[in-house]
Amino acid sequence: MKQLNEAQFNELILGSKPVVCDFFATWCGPCKMLAPVLEDVSAEYAEKAEFVKVDVDEAPALSAKYGIMSIPFVAIFKNGQMAAKSVGFMPKGEVKQFLDGNL
Repeated sequence: MKQLNEAQFNELILGSKPVVCDFFATWCGPCKMLAPVLEDVSAEYAEKAEFVKVDVDEAPALSAKYGIMSIPFVAIFKNGQMAAKSVGFMPKGEVKQFLDGNL
C-alpha cells in the first residue's frame, strides 16, 4: 500500500475508482496490527479499489476535515466523498465484510 501526502490523497479520491484509505500513525499499536491485514486484502480487492495510507501526524488537515479522532481509521471514498468508515482494529474477516458491503 502506497503512503500518500495530503495533496496526493486529495487528487486520488477525485478519480473514478473507489479509494480505501488507512489513516494511521507510526506510534499506534493497533495501526501496526491492521497494516498487514489491509496489505493482504488489498491484493484481493485490487480490481475494485485503490488502497492507500495516510499518516495522520503528517496530514493534520485531513484528520480535521474527516473528523478523525481515533486511529486506525479506515475510510472508503467514492467520487471525492467519504462513503464508509471504520475505526479500530479489524481482523481479516471483518475487513472483507466491510469492503464487500461498501465497494
